[in-house]
Amino acid sequence: MRVSHLIGHGVAIALLLGSAAPAFAQGRKTAEDVMKEAEMAARAKKDADALRAAADKAGVKPLQATMPITPENTWVLDLSDGGHVRIALRPDVAPGHVERIKELTRKGFYNGLAFHRVIDGFMAQGGDPKGDGTGGSDLPDLHNEFNWLPHMRGTVSMARAQGEDSANSQFFIMLMPRMQLDHKYTVFGRVIDGMPGVDEIAKGEPPAAPTKIVRAYIESDGQAAAAPAPSQPAG
Repeated sequence: MRVSHLIGHGVAIALLLGSAAPAFAQGRKTAEDVMKEAEMAARAKKDADALRAAADKAGVKPLQATMPITPENTWVLDLSDGGHVRIALRPDVAPGHVERIKELTRKGFYNGLAFHRVIDGFMAQGGDPKGDGTGGSDLPDLHNEFNWLPHMRGTVSMARAQGEDSANSQFFIMLMPRMQLDHKYTVFGRVIDGMPGVDEIAKGEPPAAPTKIVRAYIESDGQAAAAPAPSQPAG
């Protein structure tokens, strides 16, 4: 947004600095140079103050590329390939989706589920109890929360069907950037630790021997809170 505007100011500043550089290099910083610098600083401060005032008046909060990493908003996946993956959740941009992940995780929903669709150089998708991409939880589908966060390597986003408001329980982790997914799927977190384990997730659609989530838990709850349920005897 406003790229041309920013580039225009950047070029202007570069030209100003470029024209002044020879004088600075030769140690001839004049009173006029000092005044120009002071004027530029004053204009920059005035513009910044005006932008802040306009944002406050409109009730717009500044975008944050990162958020403080807290145990309450850290999702942990212990994988059958030995991976221990920590994901920073973003309730500031996708509160409904983060709440869904927490609710299902605390119910033990993700424990034992496989990554059923894993495309090398693209993404790893899981969270389907049916294991074929058609399943979900018994909770209602979510309204989309498409946001400005990009689909970079390590981004965690919600899978959905054709409808924009059809996300439920399935999610995917990006193995490589794919910007064409931006604003079409809800990004709700990013991997902050354990990406090598994600890279080792078995590939295939479905994989011959799929990697599974041994346990998923919210870090503030502790690992014991999400211990896998004991297997039930067949019968």
